Amino acid sequence: MQEIFQIAIDGPGGAGKSTIAKEVAARLGIDYIDTGAMYRAVACKLIRMDALDAEESYIEKILSDTKVDFSSGKTILDGIDVSEDIRKAEISAAASKCSALRVVREKLVSLQQAMGQRKSVVMDGRDIGTNVFTNAKYKFYLTADPKVRAKRRYDELTAKGQQVEFEQVLKDIISRDEHDMNRKLNPLKKAADAIEIDSSNMSIEAVVEFICKEI
Repeated sequence: MQEIFQIAIDGPGGAGKSTIAKEVAARLGIDYIDTGAMYRAVACKLIRMDALDAEESYIEKILSDTKVDFSSGKTILDGIDVSEDIRKAEISAAASKCSALRVVREKLVSLQQAMGQRKSVVMDGRDIGTNVFTNAKYKFYLTADPKVRAKRRYDELTAKGQQVEFEQVLKDIISRDEHDMNRKLNPLKKAADAIEIDSSNMSIEAVVEFICKEI
């Protein structure tokens, strides 16, 4: 029987986690689970229903009738492809807010754990190694200087035709770091047994190579 294992890649926004996790999964021939996309999809739905600031009991009711799937690299929310919608700047801020809600985290963490118990996966997020898979065989904490992360996010957004200002993107990155690191529920932090990688001066290829050599 083939061994089932989890690779956890945590770190702040804009560190390149998704791009790197996706490439690592492709090289190893295992599945990639974009947990950030799951939180963004939930944020997208709550915004559409004008429920982002609603009572948790109402949000819990909405979640009971919400389905998030991944198909061919796309994020599917209730049967609709929202892959592009969830990458908008306003969704990023809303996703951070959603991730601090107990009812949202409990539902999505449960889904993530179920996915990782069925098959080997690479999962990236902010609390994979510290909360979702505390016993993951491989843990990495990917970070980079805030200005470097902001430049990467700015380039990503402008390449998609979105009108954004670099200073605002940097401000959003710093604000989200502050929020993620100081939230009461599963804050962003490096797992004690995770390998830290500062990608400020590293290419995506170099980070992928480093991770694959550790596995």
